[in-house]
Amino acid sequence: MASSGKEGEPDMVPMLDMVFQLITFFMLVINFKSASMDLELKLPVVGSARPVDMKGSKDMLVLNINELGQLKVFGEVKEDIEGYIANEGAASRLAVRAKDRDFKDTDDLPSNVVVRADQATPFKLLNRVIKACQDNGFRNFSMKALNKKPGS
Repeated sequence: MASSGKEGEPDMVPMLDMVFQLITFFMLVINFKSASMDLELKLPVVGSARPVDMKGSKDMLVLNINELGQLKVFGEVKEDIEGYIANEGAASRLAVRAKDRDFKDTDDLPSNVVVRADQATPFKLLNRVIKACQDNGFRNFSMKALNKKPGS
């Protein structure tokens, strides 16, 4: 058999299309929740610490409180703690109301508030954040702690 001298090249369009779709998929499913955690905090050590129980809730509000009692969200210190939590409460109410038309403004929010406080945070400063959450309808709380000292 004689060759015609033409060499065939593979069609790269389907492969490039698949690579683009995979990149798009991974960009959409990446978890941004870990970015909301302040890794500089020294969490308290409690022997009975367990993973956060979401209690069926898909909405989670992570509040990082440093040793000075400052609220840090995505690495930024929020000066007006009560105002920030009030805005988060209003946003949660809108989201719940969009899913459940029977939800009233006086109902408790189904969101789970995860409080990550430094072990040196005075209780009165921690209590200020929790009280602000309660005043805005948040009722489900989880306190984050370690079950063993880091490095042991």
